[in-house]
Amino acid sequence: MVENAITVHVISDSLGETGEAVALAAISQFAEDTFKIERLPKVTTADGLRELVGAHCGKHCIFFYTLVARPLRAEMEALVTSGVIGVDLLGPAVARLAEATGFQPTGEAGRIRRTDEGYFVRIEAMEFAVAHDDGRNLEGLVDADIVLLGVSRSSKTPISMYLATKGWRVANVPLVLGHEPPDELFQLDPRRVFGLVTSADILMDIRQERVRELGRHVPGYADREQIERELEEARAIMRRIGCLVVNTGNRAVEETAQEILRHVSQHYETSD
Repeated sequence: MVENAITVHVISDSLGETGEAVALAAISQFAEDTFKIERLPKVTTADGLRELVGAHCGKHCIFFYTLVARPLRAEMEALVTSGVIGVDLLGPAVARLAEATGFQPTGEAGRIRRTDEGYFVRIEAMEFAVAHDDGRNLEGLVDADIVLLGVSRSSKTPISMYLATKGWRVANVPLVLGHEPPDELFQLDPRRVFGLVTSADILMDIRQERVRELGRHVPGYADREQIERELEEARAIMRRIGCLVVNTGNRAVEETAQEILRHVSQHYETSD
């Protein structure tokens, strides 16, 4: 971090994680090391907020804030009026929802992290994904919401874990050259099964890096000719199953996961 990077302070009456995430997204649009982020301690009183802002208000005095409690919002608005640069990340969205629906917000900080049924659903989904990673416990495939197929290093596990954080029970099964896939795959609704593919060039680069990390040679693992055969055989298996094929090449895990979820959602809507 360069010495003269401008500090964006994140302030909240909860944990401040939402504010930090938005701040990170915002500063990523500028040249590296232009800004840095400092997440300040949780504030609970107007006096504490005023003191905290005063203590961190330097040359630029920039604050991203997610304040829910009305007294704290009023105090921050007063500080902004006096010259503090404040970016209200939550207030406009909440106000617009209230205006559009007529419902009033609770003003309770930290509700997004309240332990509720959704929390336990996500925990159960993550446990399911771990238990059914890389072809383990094939008898449980029938209980999965989503099943991912692919050759080694095609992003099966990262996508599985990401989907699990959203509450989806995901299993993934590796496709190995020269080995018949498990019979259980052909007994599933193909609309819940997704084949992951990428280009041979991308897969070769990923595997070469993996071999370097392992520090040992794995015969054929990063060989282009074998990779092409693996991908060709994998596509043939996917056609036999009748599943949708999704290309993961040069795409973020989140982007691929959202494509999968769009198709899964359509499946569940037509099943109702």
